[in-house]
Amino acid sequence: MNSLDREEGPDVATNSTGTDRWSALDFGPPPSDLAEPDSPVLVDYLSDGRIALITLNRPHADNAITTEMGARLTEIVETVAVRPAVLVVILTGAGERAFSVGSDLRQRKGMTKEDWLRQRQDFDRTLYTVRQLRKPIFAAVNGIAYGGGSELAQSTDFIIASDNATFGQPEAMLGLAAGGGSPVFLPKLLPRGKALQMLMTGDPITAQEAHRLGMVNEIHPPAELMGAARRIAEKIASNSPTAVQAVKRAVHLGEGQPVEQAIAIMMDAHWRSAVHPDRVEGIGAFNEGREPTFQDPDY
Repeated sequence: MNSLDREEGPDVATNSTGTDRWSALDFGPPPSDLAEPDSPVLVDYLSDGRIALITLNRPHADNAITTEMGARLTEIVETVAVRPAVLVVILTGAGERAFSVGSDLRQRKGMTKEDWLRQRQDFDRTLYTVRQLRKPIFAAVNGIAYGGGSELAQSTDFIIASDNATFGQPEAMLGLAAGGGSPVFLPKLLPRGKALQMLMTGDPITAQEAHRLGMVNEIHPPAELMGAARRIAEKIASNSPTAVQAVKRAVHLGEGQPVEQAIAIMMDAHWRSAVHPDRVEGIGAFNEGREPTFQDPDY
């Protein structure tokens, strides 16, 4: 059943006009009579605090993003950013249906223009905070990722997904131009024409197509997704955090630059690592056949 039909009431879209316009989108306005969780975003510190697992926590609403959820996510990412023990971040969604369907349209229904623009500013800050995080952060997308939910995943370093995941940008169907990053990021993650088709039609793509086209690195059965995410996070966390952050910065700063400028940015990171204690430790551990013990990241 299409979840647009999950709840009856005067402020919920139905198929009373016979339209199939919304049939490809398996979500609708969240129920208004369910209790909200104590916190719309959770953070758990795993592996002796080296991995931060951030979970969007409104499963009853397909993890639709409210003003409060956006503010809490910003706060958590800013906290993680200055906690040296955290070496890698996983971002996922609670429940079995959705990573996130984007902005909560029920909350937006009664907003004034000023309310809308202020929320937009708040969400811009959230996405900027995720994009600017120096530590590696990746999304484990379980289920639906639409609108701002898809754009949140695109704002991370890379994406893995459950094999039942779908990615979509339905904003144009709702009278909006996508504004959370997808017009910038989708053409980098997908062929330009496919990105434009998604943005113009609103039609979603499956995890399998996203994987085939390079938007998603790996796909896994839903029950195995978080295990795979933990394995990736553990591998990253076992490496030099200074080196990992340096190569992330080199990729981000060099992107779009002339080749020699990008090479200069890369070499700056490389030479800094060459004289760093982690290089001595890493090569020493290799030659001695043991696990390296790297320092906290340099900031």
